[in-house]
Amino acid sequence: MYINFGSINSRQAADGSCTAPLTVDSCGTCRLKKHASLPTITRYDENAYQLFYIAAGKAHFWFDDAEHVVTAGHMVLYRPQEERRYIYYLEDHPEVFWVYFSGSEAAAVLQAHEIPLDGHVFYSGIMPEYKNTFRRMIQELQLCQYAYRDYTAGLFQMMLVLVSRQRQERRSISGTTREQIEAAAAYFNENYTARINVDEYAESLHMSTAWFIRSFKQYVGLSPARYIQSLRIVNAQRLLERTKYSIGEVSEIVGYDNPLYFSRVFKKETGLSPAQYRKAERAGEQPSDPQEEDACTPNIDKNRNS
Repeated sequence: MYINFGSINSRQAADGSCTAPLTVDSCGTCRLKKHASLPTITRYDENAYQLFYIAAGKAHFWFDDAEHVVTAGHMVLYRPQEERRYIYYLEDHPEVFWVYFSGSEAAAVLQAHEIPLDGHVFYSGIMPEYKNTFRRMIQELQLCQYAYRDYTAGLFQMMLVLVSRQRQERRSISGTTREQIEAAAAYFNENYTARINVDEYAESLHMSTAWFIRSFKQYVGLSPARYIQSLRIVNAQRLLERTKYSIGEVSEIVGYDNPLYFSRVFKKETGLSPAQYRKAERAGEQPSDPQEEDACTPNIDKNRNS
């Protein structure tokens, strides 16, 4: 299991500065690698919101005792005083980011960016900027450098702006086009290892290539080429983490004929070469300990996990 999170310095959180209008209390990410599942139920929190971003795969959440399967490209919002119950399954290949935030203006900030407060799940699109912003917030909360609380709050608001922009652009797409783009995304998910000719695919929809690319990017947040590339890299990460395939074999499996080109693309996307990524993941392997599993989210009620 891969986990990484940071939280506000406890001594600073206890001083008078905790009355800030918006505060990122903690932030983290979780990705299953060997454990079959990770169920979690957290206690009620009177003050904090919790926002999840499903970056890959899917996760299972409960609202009012009803289960909802949330797929990649969506966010989940839990409001204060709501029980947070969710489970990740290894077979779903989930990559999930989360953030706890609070403050006197937290609700107003969400409303300003048109984040729905009367529901729980909303579409956000799949954008590399989301993951990058979460990682920067995690790092700031771990390093606790000067003004890190203001900086993380700014990063969080910047991410909400991107979400709001993505939702606005999605509304401008007609129902028929939306269905075609969703079908295209599903097709790319099933066939990302093959050579996909975007021009030919657009022609099959009786669209111009330019219109298809523009509509796809508006709806998904990435161009078709970038979306296919992101699928290849995410699946390459899983293979590097969980198998002993060589770099060349991984390259071929995810659809790259040239291992050197694959390595360049992989490093550009992740910041590490495939070999460096595999080494770092194995060096950071988390122990199989229930208490370590609970570190994925703070305030776990261990007696209520199911």
